[in-house]
Amino acid sequence: MKNEIISLPIAITESAQKELLQIKSEQPNANQLPLRLGVKSGGCSGFEYILGFDEKTDLDDEFTVGDLKVVIQKAHMMYLNGIELDYHNGLNNRGFVFNNPNAQETCGCGTSFSA
Repeated sequence: MKNEIISLPIAITESAQKELLQIKSEQPNANQLPLRLGVKSGGCSGFEYILGFDEKTDLDDEFTVGDLKVVIQKAHMMYLNGIELDYHNGLNNRGFVFNNPNAQETCGCGTSFSA
């Protein structure tokens, strides 16, 4: 039997994981819920990112990234495969940053993209 290397379709940086775990600990109902990463129509470039704690459904794939369970709707994988979720905590830039190799255009705020 060959050893196979399985790569995850998304990456979450250490700073983003730390912030997400902190947020999760502060929300009373989020403790047992996985992180949902997704997209929806809207924003100035066509799609907006979805990020929050939510129940897993039959339409989702589930992954473990670091200390987080992550669910992504199967239909959204073509937009999110290879994405890196980061968190910046600087004076000029604070918040989650989506580094998406599938995005052809992004807006100035970084939360909207086109593919």
